[in-house]
This record gives sequence, C-alpha cells and structure tokens, in this order.
Amino acid sequence: MVVSTRARFGFEAAGGTTDGARIRDITQALPPEYADKLFTAREQGKAEDQLRQIAADGLARMYFRANNSRAHGLGVEFTDVERLDIDL
Repeated sequence: MVVSTRARFGFEAAGGTTDGARIRDITQALPPEYADKLFTAREQGKAEDQLRQIAADGLARMYFRANNSRAHGLGVEFTDVERLDIDL
C-alpha cells in the first residue's frame, strides 16, 4: 500500500525537541498491517478522521521514524489534509 498526501506535518520528540508544522508532500509505502487496519476500520464504518489517523500512524512509523529504527518516541502531528490518496 502506498499513501500519497499533501498535509501539514509537525512533530514533537522526547526531551522537548520540536519541528513546527508545515505543509509537506509525502509518498510512502506502508507495511501490509496498515492496509489491514484501514480495510478493517472502513468495513466497521469508522469515521474518516479515524481512517486518516491510521494512515498518519503508518506515515509516522515509516517516513519520520524510518520503520521505527530511529526517533523513538517521536509524536507526529497530521493536520490540514489537502490531499490523501491510497493505492495498492
């Protein structure tokens, strides 16, 4: 699954380090478990903001934390979504 988005991203790391939110264009492949989470949530009738949060969690893991290999504890803010496309 590949997520392509244009949205406002910012982050806060342990120890108070921050990066002010700014508009970013990101295209990132996500692990299969995120596809499963998204399809399951959609089948359960979850709201769009809940689906967007699942995509944001996947982007945080893969793009900002490099598949959780760095930046442990990094919290990612995902707001002002201008575009969000999901392809298999």
